[in-house]
Amino acid sequence: MRWKFWQRTVSDPNEIKDKPVESSSTRAGVRNVGTALTGLVVLICAIGAWWDSEPKQFDVRATALAHASAKNQQVVTGYITTTTVIELADNLLSKRGGYLSNDLLPPGVWMDNIPEWEFGTLTLLRDTARIYRNDFSRSQSQSTEDPDLAEAEAKFFFDNNSWLLPQTEDQYREGIEYFQAYRDRLANPLEANAQFYARADNLQQWLAAVETRLGSLSQRLSASVGKRQLNTDLAGDTAASQATQSPQEQVVKTPWLRIDNVFYEARGFTFGLIHILHAIDNDFADVLDKKNARVSLKQIIRELEPTQETLWSPMVLNGDGFGPLANHSLVMASHISRANAAIIDLRTLLTQG
Repeated sequence: MRWKFWQRTVSDPNEIKDKPVESSSTRAGVRNVGTALTGLVVLICAIGAWWDSEPKQFDVRATALAHASAKNQQVVTGYITTTTVIELADNLLSKRGGYLSNDLLPPGVWMDNIPEWEFGTLTLLRDTARIYRNDFSRSQSQSTEDPDLAEAEAKFFFDNNSWLLPQTEDQYREGIEYFQAYRDRLANPLEANAQFYARADNLQQWLAAVETRLGSLSQRLSASVGKRQLNTDLAGDTAASQATQSPQEQVVKTPWLRIDNVFYEARGFTFGLIHILHAIDNDFADVLDKKNARVSLKQIIRELEPTQETLWSPMVLNGDGFGPLANHSLVMASHISRANAAIIDLRTLLTQG
């Protein structure tokens, strides 16, 4: 009597042969799928490594001359600076991998260094587009703004993370086209409405915007190690007030996961800044020479050039103070702070020189 069902005996010897056996073709199929997935991951990582590189610097004067020659245009005042803005914007879209900030698929969605670099360059382009609209293209505060520059500014201020309806890239391309239309009118002697005024006060306005950005980047980079900071928001004005009370002392520290993001944002901003400063050295040459301030501008460029040196470390190191490891954020902050101090001196020269 078989009252233990788990001790069932086999009455027919051929019964075992009827059980399904995993075939070799099934095992081979599983291996092939695994191999294909592994290959796909390796390919995606290789593409990501290829995309993870910053554009090379370009000669602003040579680039402007090439565009002028191709279009049979004359290089007038403002042509080099305008061409530089166009080239910087085009770099965002045409570099390796294209524009990555709004990618939803790998490897772009896994990357954060280059998107932060893009945002840094975009911030400079937005500030410069606004100065173009409000200052560079207008003879005085009551004059009419240029229609192409008004449209261009709006396009560059579009959401930098929009993937669809409309795409960020489409908006920025339209912004580039408006800047190109402005440049074509600028180089046309029959178009008197398109102007670029290379004046000391206009240059001061742009430098003031740059000074504010560099100051913020310097503080955020320096906060990589954390520091106790006194509240100096109302210092120097006994009658000043603010909306809400702030603590008298607080610890300022950049979150650990944001350290490399701030670093690459600073690299992107200074990349564009170096090029525009070179362009200004050409378009504002007479103003700078009259104020004896050209050497000050060149010193700013020299202070910024080390920010674009190759980062040999596979990651942004965040050594603690005088510890054994390097702190790349503090090195970047040092160069930016020195450049910002030189910008303050240049603004003083333009005012009093």
